[in-house]
Order: sequence, then structure tokens, then C-alpha cells
Amino acid sequence: MYLIGDQPPYAEKLISTLQRIPAQLLDGLEPCAEPIALDAVEDLYQVIGNRNLYLLRSGLLHAMIDGKPLFYIQEGDLIGLRQGLNAAPCTYMSEEPLVLIPYDRESLFRHIHANNTRQELFTQYILGQAALMSDALARSKPAEVRPVTGFRHFATGAELIHEGDEADHVFIITEGHAEAFVGGIKVGDVQRDEIFGAMALFTREKRSATVIASMPTTVMMIPKEQFLALMQSNPRIAHSLIESMARRIDLMNKELTHYKQLAAN
Repeated sequence: MYLIGDQPPYAEKLISTLQRIPAQLLDGLEPCAEPIALDAVEDLYQVIGNRNLYLLRSGLLHAMIDGKPLFYIQEGDLIGLRQGLNAAPCTYMSEEPLVLIPYDRESLFRHIHANNTRQELFTQYILGQAALMSDALARSKPAEVRPVTGFRHFATGAELIHEGDEADHVFIITEGHAEAFVGGIKVGDVQRDEIFGAMALFTREKRSATVIASMPTTVMMIPKEQFLALMQSNPRIAHSLIESMARRIDLMNKELTHYKQLAAN
């Protein structure tokens, strides 16, 4: 997948990372049928339906939203994961021949969620796709009405989120590093590719920590409504993400307990 027009540097790096993921997700899984060869198509799903997921082996697909091309699907991309990524209807068309490799949807999801590494890669892939699509849609609108979504840059020392604030986005660091604080006490680090800010969306509570950039940092931002729709359409992602957040909260609690013990002594 890549965006139409000039590629922002942050998008180029993310796209390069995402492009390597489908092959890792599909490793060890057999296709459910023979490859599908097509000539130019006006609407891909009218031809193949949406029962399966497909790996684009060769060719180039134009992704159209409201009749306007916003991004391309390129060789090596997975097709059929858009459900829940964005409310805008998307039509895929091609002006050249295509070859698609079909995979059974349920078999693929079982394969992914049988392995923690594949789970994490899949979460990164689908959230990265969501952020790129949001950014493409945002940049297609006039500057004065663009939503706060897509990507944002923070200088060293800037707050990414603030303890006690309302939660309206989920974040993933694409470049840089940040630190998490509760009540002014450092409780952990937020690394590149790590998802943060999601727990408050699940619990409908305010932010439980402040996250501060410890170096120049770029994050991709996914709006609350889009993220929750994505979790509802992919409950296995929500389950694995909650497990990951629970482990992180346990580590934060241990850090706080250790700090309080040191302070008491």
C-alpha cells in the first residue's frame, strides 16, 4: 500500500515496515484455492466477492473512496482487511492484469492467533493500515476542516498524552521514544511500534498516565471511533491487545510499588 501524491517521510517508513508483514503472517499457511488471474476490473469485489482474504501476487489496485483515488494496493499486500478500518466505502479497480492468492479468512485468523509474534505483527499491520487510510482521507480535505488524525510530530519533552485528559485517540510510535509517568513518577518506557493510550478507550475513563517524548518522536493517531469499530470487527485483536496492556499495567504497578518502598526507606 502507498499513498497517491508525494509520500511524506513518515508514511514512507511505515509503508516499508508494513510491506514486510503479510509474508510473515502467511508463513506456514496454505492457500485455500488456486491463484486467480483477472484482467482489468472496475470493482474487484463484484468479481471475487469478499468471503476470502487475498494476497496480491502481481498487479496494482487503485483504492477509490467516493470516486476519488487515495492510495494504491501493491504486490505483497493483503486484500480484505478493510472492514472496521474506516466507515468510508472503498472500491478497488485496476487497469492491468492481476493475480490474487486466496486464503480462507477463518483459517488465516486462526493461524495468526496461534502465535504471539504473528498476533503482534497483525495488530501492527491492521492499525498501520488504519492510520495510513486516515491520513490519506485527512489530507484529501481542505486544511481548515481536516480532522486531527494520521501522524503527528513531538519535540523532546513534549507531552503526547496527559494524565486526567479525555481519551480520543490511540497512538503508536513510528519514530522515537517516550516515557510514561503517573503522579510525576516514571513507570515505564514506550518504545517504537508500541501501542499506547488504548486502555482509556476500553474503560471509558480518563488518561491514567502522562506520556512524554524523550527524543524527537512521531506517532500515528487513530481516532477513538475508528479504533473501537476496528476492535468490534476483529475481537481477537482486542483480546490480544488487552492481554498486552494488562502485562504493561502489572509492570507499572510493580514500578510504583518499588518507588514507594524506596521512598519509605
